[in-house]
Amino acid sequence: MKLKLIVRFTFLSLFIVALCHAQVKQVPIGRVAAMADLPKPLQIIDWRAMALDFDRTIYDFKAKGEYWPMVWMDSTGKNFNQPTLGMYTAVGDVRQGPQNNKGMFHESLANMGSVLGATLVGLDKSKQGLNYVGMLKNYFNKDNGWNIMMNNTAPEVALLGGGYGRDWWYDVYPNVLFYAIYDKYPAEPEFEQMARSIAEQFYKADSILNGNYNYSYFDYGQMKPMTNQICAQPDAAAGHAYILYSAYKKFGDPRYLKGAISAMKALESQKINPTYELLMPFGAYLAARINAEQGTTFNTGKMLDWTFDGTAVCREGWGFLLGNWNGFDISGTVGSTVDHGGYAFLMNTFDAAWPLVPMVRYKTEYANAIGKWMLNAVNASRLFYPQYMPTAHQTIPNLAGVTKGVIAYEGFAKASTFDTLYQSLKAPVAQGDGPKWVPGKNPEVSQFSVYGSAHAGIFGGIVKETKVKGILGLDLLATDFYRQNAYPTYLFYNPYQSGKAILFTVPKGAKGKTDVYDAVAQRFVARNLAKGAKVVIPAQQSVVLVCVPAGKKLQVKNKQMLIDGVVVDYNYK
Repeated sequence: MKLKLIVRFTFLSLFIVALCHAQVKQVPIGRVAAMADLPKPLQIIDWRAMALDFDRTIYDFKAKGEYWPMVWMDSTGKNFNQPTLGMYTAVGDVRQGPQNNKGMFHESLANMGSVLGATLVGLDKSKQGLNYVGMLKNYFNKDNGWNIMMNNTAPEVALLGGGYGRDWWYDVYPNVLFYAIYDKYPAEPEFEQMARSIAEQFYKADSILNGNYNYSYFDYGQMKPMTNQICAQPDAAAGHAYILYSAYKKFGDPRYLKGAISAMKALESQKINPTYELLMPFGAYLAARINAEQGTTFNTGKMLDWTFDGTAVCREGWGFLLGNWNGFDISGTVGSTVDHGGYAFLMNTFDAAWPLVPMVRYKTEYANAIGKWMLNAVNASRLFYPQYMPTAHQTIPNLAGVTKGVIAYEGFAKASTFDTLYQSLKAPVAQGDGPKWVPGKNPEVSQFSVYGSAHAGIFGGIVKETKVKGILGLDLLATDFYRQNAYPTYLFYNPYQSGKAILFTVPKGAKGKTDVYDAVAQRFVARNLAKGAKVVIPAQQSVVLVCVPAGKKLQVKNKQMLIDGVVVDYNYK
């Protein structure tokens, strides 16, 4: 979808603004600095359209074709006496579907991810004939006494798939997803009680852990930290902090703020990079946001380095990939930087954008770094989809028709990770781990990942193209959940070695005239706009444009600049 940046030379409110010197000194992220300035081949696909197509195609109970439909109804009534939606994790997964395991093996990572993704591109998933939002309640595991959201609905199927009551991130992340969904559906019956229960469980757990998160998982039923064959995952503290700070912003209970700060201190105290799977980017986001809103001094840069660098020890090499493989820039994707030379995953890449993009609102000195990273990640992520990856780089291009254009490979690697299969393929190799989950039984097509593709709406809700190829408009509010009142805010990064002009239009719904403030230059770049303005972005620099109502009172308080009582700049100088 193109961001509507339309030339209007006839109205008097057009301002041509050359932004030559940013006042906020930009801080580089080392790994991002090494990424391509302008990734090649450069092709930005319409992520909003992809997310809408995914929703329309996947949520079709009458879909035709081998392995279709991808959804079914689970009537086992676990935790809540209601039917819930089942969704395949991967195409053709033999453990799943209405005829296998009583129809009750499905994962919240897919189901909740698809609800959140669809919501971020404008769909109401509570009103699509069925209430798919309300159906998510079945993942709230009260029958087992944990009283949090979990990846499955019950322990009977827990050992069939990834993590349930034994692998910490799998138990924490569904709650992160739920809190995002609750922000969008605050009136959904019983969601408030569930959200409060989750916050209480996490607060109690943090109190028991008392700064030591060096465990494999936490038993939220017995309220005991546990150790097993899985190495310690202290970055679970980032997930705890995200839930507790969200709960504090929602409910105002100061205990939750105390718990969030406690968890962040536990995370920051780590001596080595504790990154495990998906949670560290949320730590970086929270460091910036809690510092801005509460006056703490968490080390955002340290957590960003942990996020990006690939220096994780427990999950060896987990981070952001870097490089050009046989003419394809793959930088910015997320996964293992060492497995077979690098193995990137689609869901991890989508979900990293969720916290890292809105972080820029609270820490504007990272605008250039996040803008450049997103350009690389958004460009490379099309390569997960068979219609955008050349067939010579895919394990099963002959079976791509089963994806109906909306399901991607789970990942791509520098070399095939299968011991004997696909070894002749050259990097990047689009593939997936599905056949390894049930060796000899899961079909080849289980390399196509429904659960990863379900999260496309995160990109779809954040990313829009401008008329200038390679300059993206990133919505900094789209995934900034439980935020204070804010005006529309967009990041534009210019990757070129010369200044480029974009035409910025006032967002729909604006009442009256609009002033435009650039939080990087820390000055107003246009006044009294009715429609739009031309903005020149300097070479390899960014603007963070905030659209504020014209003529309102400006106030500076505690180093924050406010317009009409709403914070516009969290680090005003």
